[in-house]
Amino acid sequence: MQSGKINVQTENIFPIIKKFLYSDHEIFLRELVSNAVDASQKIKTLAGAGVYSGTLGELAVQVAVNKDAKTITITDNGIGMTADEVERYINQIAFSGAEEFIEKYKAESATNTIIGHFGLGFYSAFMVADKVEIITKSYQDAPAVHWVCDGTTNYELTETTKDDRGTVITLHINEDSVEFLENARIKTLLDKYGKFLPVEVKFEDKVINNTQPAWTKKPVDLTADDYKNFYRELYPLTFDEPLFHIHLNVDYPFNLTGILYFPKLKKSFEPQKNKIQLYSNQVFITDAVEGIVPEFLTLLHGVIDSPDIPLNVSRSYLQSDGNVKKIASHITKKVGDKLHELFFDNRADFETKWDDIGLFVKYGMLSDEKFNERAKGFCLLKNEAGKYFTLEEYQNLVKPNQTNTDGKVVYLYTNNTTEHHSLIAQAQKRGYDVLVLDSPLDAHFINMLESKNEASFARLDADTLDNLIKKSAETTSALTDENKQQLQPVIESVLNDSSYKVQFENMQADDAPVLITQSEFARRMKEMSAVGGGYDFMGTMPEMYQVTVNTNHPVIMKIASQDDVEKQKTDVRHTIDLALLAKGLLKGQALTEFINRSYTQIN
Repeated sequence: MQSGKINVQTENIFPIIKKFLYSDHEIFLRELVSNAVDASQKIKTLAGAGVYSGTLGELAVQVAVNKDAKTITITDNGIGMTADEVERYINQIAFSGAEEFIEKYKAESATNTIIGHFGLGFYSAFMVADKVEIITKSYQDAPAVHWVCDGTTNYELTETTKDDRGTVITLHINEDSVEFLENARIKTLLDKYGKFLPVEVKFEDKVINNTQPAWTKKPVDLTADDYKNFYRELYPLTFDEPLFHIHLNVDYPFNLTGILYFPKLKKSFEPQKNKIQLYSNQVFITDAVEGIVPEFLTLLHGVIDSPDIPLNVSRSYLQSDGNVKKIASHITKKVGDKLHELFFDNRADFETKWDDIGLFVKYGMLSDEKFNERAKGFCLLKNEAGKYFTLEEYQNLVKPNQTNTDGKVVYLYTNNTTEHHSLIAQAQKRGYDVLVLDSPLDAHFINMLESKNEASFARLDADTLDNLIKKSAETTSALTDENKQQLQPVIESVLNDSSYKVQFENMQADDAPVLITQSEFARRMKEMSAVGGGYDFMGTMPEMYQVTVNTNHPVIMKIASQDDVEKQKTDVRHTIDLALLAKGLLKGQALTEFINRSYTQIN
């Protein structure tokens, strides 16, 4: 029998491990099962290298819960350990058995299959256990050993008997962690952390993992149905099919595999940051991938697997280094290349998907300059008629008719074709085209395009058409200056609100008699602020509107010619209410009064 003290730098290491090694105590199961898988992979590597000539048998990891005995047992038939190896790998905390093994057997198969370190990860067991036992027998000709530790720096190591190769770890669960003695809890954790481990993991006599998930295979060996089935395996509660996928497979200058899916986004701008899962050699690490995946890519779903991503001791947080940046850049490039390929290979099909992926492309263009450059060729604009154009195509379409007196091309747009129906009709009478820009990111998106001098954007309800696209020809006014001076105070008294500024414009006779608009700049800044990245002070400012009176409309001319002041005031009120109603600003008591007043007009 051998007794001794675990070699650590401080007597207080165990309280630190128990409390602070991992932010979530459930991680203990991932660490211990991963170590068992490592042991299985190691014996397979030794057999392949001719170092081990014995029978491998069916390599598997067994997890068992004994609620009555308050124990959890993890068993493997992997490489096992000698007494000397236990002394080095267990009693010297943070000594990496995996690193030494890889150094000794530098075959590529070893570096690509050994998951982690049999060091601190093992000690995560003491977060949930009062006592931990190890019974292990090495593949080498050496006696089996039994190691016991009660959560202090004291341990016992004795020889024991064990018939077969491998390791059995038994955790005696403490009173604070009895939740882990429930089979359902363990099944949930194994499904979360071990769903795709490369060695069979058995629990309750069932294999709980897929040892060969789709991302570990070559794209040429997979069908379209294989990719769809894997998507359903990842997200069993998702009913929508993905639009398409990207298979990542890189072995130089870093190792990276994975499959990313484009879901149907529509107009929902909520990055689902738990939809891309990060693995390291098929061990689940985290679904918080912001450190490796650019933020706009968090709109995607899928899996990324790379042993070259540096992790801290908990494997849960990414460190920023050169490899991470290279991997992020590569993923961004692959996504851009895939979209480019889809657009140019089958534009018609790409256009059918644009309403679902347009938000993603715009987010990428706003977030990443390299992606922005790549996306210019396949970023589409959709007009009110449902036709799609690249940025260059659209400019060529509207440039002849929508260039203002300053030589700037003006893109007219709507965010709601129903509410702006009359405005769209007026624009089309002038031969103007109208875009539909109705995603929450569009204020940022058009701001970005304007900054690159692509064009000037103006929403239809931002001003009169003549002011939105200024032409050299001036329209004369049917109202005299005297008419305007007499009408303005009447209109202002009806409005009785400093948020509305009245002005007279020489518009076309068939334009609206009164048009209520809001500054493009003020409204856009407010929208940008609502999404983020705009000017927050705009959110605290009151809404300001412009009331534009059409000096050439027959209704306005008729009102201006009235001698009956009360009748004039009533007609002004009705006309203003119609303009407010068209803008969606007539509400509450004012709307009720307008409805009741309208009934009286019926004879």
